[in-house]
Amino acid sequence: MNRFIGFVKKEFYHIFRDRRSLFILFGMPIAQIMLFGFAITNEINNVDIAILDHSKDAVTQEIINKISASKYFSIKQLITREADIAPIFQKGHVKAVLNFEKDFSQKLIKAHGANVQIITDATDPNTANTISNYVNAILQQYQKEVNKEIVNSYQIVPQTRMVYNPELKSVYMFVPGVMTIILMLVSAMMTSISITREKELGTMEILLVSPLKPILVIVGKVFPYIFLSIINAIIIVVLSIFIFKMPVQGSLILLGMESVLFIITALALGILISTISATQQTAMMISLMGLMLPVILLSGFIFPITSMPLPLQIISNIIPAKWFIIIIKGIMLKGVGLQYIWKETLILIAMTIFFIALSVKKYKIRLE
Repeated sequence: MNRFIGFVKKEFYHIFRDRRSLFILFGMPIAQIMLFGFAITNEINNVDIAILDHSKDAVTQEIINKISASKYFSIKQLITREADIAPIFQKGHVKAVLNFEKDFSQKLIKAHGANVQIITDATDPNTANTISNYVNAILQQYQKEVNKEIVNSYQIVPQTRMVYNPELKSVYMFVPGVMTIILMLVSAMMTSISITREKELGTMEILLVSPLKPILVIVGKVFPYIFLSIINAIIIVVLSIFIFKMPVQGSLILLGMESVLFIITALALGILISTISATQQTAMMISLMGLMLPVILLSGFIFPITSMPLPLQIISNIIPAKWFIIIIKGIMLKGVGLQYIWKETLILIAMTIFFIALSVKKYKIRLE
């Protein structure tokens, strides 16, 4: 019995000495529960909206103040023309526009009814529905408060219009997200495992002391995966168009170039993972746990980023998938050109350069 107790103590000592084991045992569950607890929500908070007020009277101003005072919405912009609605949606600045009709207050008093149009960006149908329901709830609450003081009740009639996805097809949301997940995981995971395998077998040291520069060694290792990932991207787009009837409103050439850029970004991230991984198992674990959860939870694929706590919103900015989803939705669903997605494109380029530069530096250190 004493020998068994001694053996158990030895195993505890081994576990507590191994920082990676401790991280897996305690760090991963804590990280996962925090991510799932804060990121997974069907509620919306601080959603950016715009106001188009044709009436500009006391009643519309009171309604706007009530909407602004709620925790659900943040008034991003006041627009003056209906022609401004499409550009503001294409730029991705807002998720909804509230359009108050002309002479809103007079119609409410004389005809006992006035219309307000709720225009939502339905590229994310779940969020669009939630926004519409929340605005309706605020309007109904205001209507009840006003009708308490008058004999003939007023009726505010909300008219909902969904743009880019009027039928609220969920496939419009899932195809861009699934494409992003597949390209990220396949590119990053396969690259990291491939390079780590060379390290495990000892052949990477031979490559590093060869006449080839470290950058050429890295490019040579990842080039086949660039080609295979492009084939994957083409298959996904073809299936989404012909099987799921996903529209491509924008340029297919631009979509292809942005997809190649994201593939290279994912491959560069895979290279970086390989520099910090000693075994294929470690590389696979980092790729799956370190990439899959953030891509699903923090990219805006399923859950709106604006509804998350501020720390998670900040962290989401370093997730390449977030920017690619914005790009792909803009091209496929909104039909935008490079002038609307240049910022997201530059961010992906900067991330790619950073990942590659850091990876080359680490390999140079190994070589020295």
